[in-house]
Amino acid sequence: MRLAELDPGRTKVLRALGRRHPARTEPTLPAIERYTGVLYKELDAASLTSVAKRRLEREVLIASGLWGLVAPSDPIPHYKLKMSANIAPLGRLSTFWKPQVTDVLAPVVAKRIVWDLLPIEHRAAVDWGRLAPAERRTVRFVDRRGATVSHWNKLLKGSLVRWLATHGTGAVHDLVAFDHPQGYVFDPSATEIDGLSTHLTFRSS
Repeated sequence: MRLAELDPGRTKVLRALGRRHPARTEPTLPAIERYTGVLYKELDAASLTSVAKRRLEREVLIASGLWGLVAPSDPIPHYKLKMSANIAPLGRLSTFWKPQVTDVLAPVVAKRIVWDLLPIEHRAAVDWGRLAPAERRTVRFVDRRGATVSHWNKLLKGSLVRWLATHGTGAVHDLVAFDHPQGYVFDPSATEIDGLSTHLTFRSS
């Protein structure tokens, strides 16, 4: 796996789960194939161009309750383990992983534009106060009235990741070209800047 610095933590989690846990016995697949939730179906990584696939592998990291962080090509078995789970004797996994994940991310995100698309549960495993990206971008999707949309959140994030992998742009203004089939488009007027954080809004058209 790419981030070998997390191997000691991964070993501790596997030991805490016990010898018969599927994560210790099941065959592996690349993470981008193993994860099959709504976000990953919308991303549809298998259909990306070779350039976009290389960009996805180079630029994306996936937060995991079992592995801390994984790269798209990391071989992992089938498992179910939430970041919010409490596993004796480690405690809540987000708390267990937080110092380790933050240490690993520090050199990776330093002085770079970072898209933070993590849900709240996984965001608890990162201490952004100890990180120094050039810019941290978060997103929200809202309806015509401005109310946050939760039902389509994962699907829309999957579409956004696909768009970013395909276009490879770092400029916010280029997002005006993003147009999701569900009708969500970038709303520049709703952009909020808070220090190094940029909060972007996509609104139902």
